[in-house]
Amino acid sequence: MYKVFVGDKPIILTTKVEQEINFKNYLLDTVNIGKVIKELNTTSLNEVRLIHKNEDKLLKKFLKKLPNVIAGGGKVYNENNDVLFIYRNDKWDLPKGKVEGNETIEKTAIREVSEETGVAGLEILKPLETTYHIFKRNGRHKIKITYWFEMKTNFKGNLYGQEEEGITKVEWLNENQAKDALVNSYANIKLLI
Repeated sequence: MYKVFVGDKPIILTTKVEQEINFKNYLLDTVNIGKVIKELNTTSLNEVRLIHKNEDKLLKKFLKKLPNVIAGGGKVYNENNDVLFIYRNDKWDLPKGKVEGNETIEKTAIREVSEETGVAGLEILKPLETTYHIFKRNGRHKIKITYWFEMKTNFKGNLYGQEEEGITKVEWLNENQAKDALVNSYANIKLLI
C-alpha cells in the first residue's frame, strides 16, 4: 500500500476493495486523476483509494498518470539528537530539493540540505521512507517523489535559510519542539518524524 498526498489528504494505492465510508474507490487503470485531485481539494472526502489487482504494478501504473519530479532530502540529527527543520510557506518542513543533472539521489539530498540550511559535514546514515505528493506548478499537476535519508552532522556554525527558496527560518528542534512543529507541517513529513 502506498500513500500519495494531495495537501494532507491521501490517495491510497491498494489491492483491497473495501466498503466506502468517507472515501471513494476507483480502478487505477481507468481513473481520471484530475477528477480525483479536484474531489480531494473541494469535497469533505477524507481519502481516495485507487485499486489494482497486482500489488507489484500499483506504484508504477500510478506514476505514469502525471509527470514525475524526483527529489532528495534529509532528516538531519546533530550531536544533541536535535532534528534540522526549515520554515517555508508558513509550514515546518524538512530540507529537500530536485535532482540536478545526473547526480545520485544521495548527492542531491546532501547538496539540497546544505544549500537550504547552511549546514556542512553531512553524513548519510541510512535511507528512510520515500514520500509522494501531488503539487501544481504552472497550471499542471505533478507528482513529487522524495527519497529521504537519515543524516548526522557535527556542524556548529550559523544556520541560514535559502531565501530564493522562500525559507524564512532554519532551526534545530528537540523532540518536544519537533512535536509542536508537526502540528503545522505536511502529512508526508509527519510520516518521517
